[in-house]
Amino acid sequence: MSAVLVTGASGFVGAAVVRALLARGEQVRVLLRPESDRRNVEGLAVETRLGSLEDPASLARAVEGCRFLFHVAADYRLWVPDRAAMYRTNVEGTEALMRAALAAGVERIVYTSSVAVLGLRDDAPSDETTPSRIEDMIGPYKRSKFLAEERVRALVAEEGLPAVIVNPSTPIGPRDVKPTPTGRMIVEAALGRMPGFVDTGLNVVHVDDVATGHLLALEKGVIGERYILGGENLSLAEILAIVADSCGRKPPTVPLPIAPLLPVALVAEGLARLTGREPFVTRDGLRMARQRMWFSSEKAKRALGYAPRPAREAIVDAVAWFREAGYLA
Repeated sequence: MSAVLVTGASGFVGAAVVRALLARGEQVRVLLRPESDRRNVEGLAVETRLGSLEDPASLARAVEGCRFLFHVAADYRLWVPDRAAMYRTNVEGTEALMRAALAAGVERIVYTSSVAVLGLRDDAPSDETTPSRIEDMIGPYKRSKFLAEERVRALVAEEGLPAVIVNPSTPIGPRDVKPTPTGRMIVEAALGRMPGFVDTGLNVVHVDDVATGHLLALEKGVIGERYILGGENLSLAEILAIVADSCGRKPPTVPLPIAPLLPVALVAEGLARLTGREPFVTRDGLRMARQRMWFSSEKAKRALGYAPRPAREAIVDAVAWFREAGYLA
């Protein structure tokens, strides 16, 4: 049986993809940095290769003998002290891995992009055809993912890279060990530390449904096509109300204007530079919140048979996992 390589396997979405593959009986190989937090892969029957997206030689070793590749790894932060490092990982690292996969004869690739690269609409949820430009991308994460997907699409068109692209929305659920920016918000809300909210919205999806969508894209996706793996469109107020309900708390009721929060974010980013800890509120995050980030997964449902569960289940599962793991102590 040929191996399936998963990058980012110690991360939130990558670990869910690994578990979905193992449940299907696949032989799974994972690429991990030597310093990776391995809690998400402890006890799993996987073959480990050490390396990183900044080390092309390690990528060539990792893909050797693999039939399929799930490239899930990415530097996902809304604020970074060194933007160039994020571009090296997300853009240059992605291209290096894709070229290594081509050289190794990998049969099929699923590349994990993001809805962050898509344009937004004021009157309806965005889909795979909603136009976007690099100038529309707020912050280094969105820009780096936009450029990375462009590189993948170019390799498909020009060199026959056998890649299908998936664009997850906002995954929520168990095993968010880091946690992600959205997971941090869930934790703060569950602890009663978010008395107010800005008027924005997110598309919320269970992380295990995103993992299932990756496997469906491998089986049924068309090379070069992109598929949004989303769930349900909710306002931030609705998300926080579900968190509060699952914790037996009253939901926050105070709407917060964005403009007065920008100086707060500036101070938080300054403190982050001193402490090395990621700020909870950032200027880029507030700028993104000016629009509702709502998306449609109709293409994935129609073409792949993708069937996400209600968003409430994702939020409740996330709160339960954070409680069990001690984040809410």
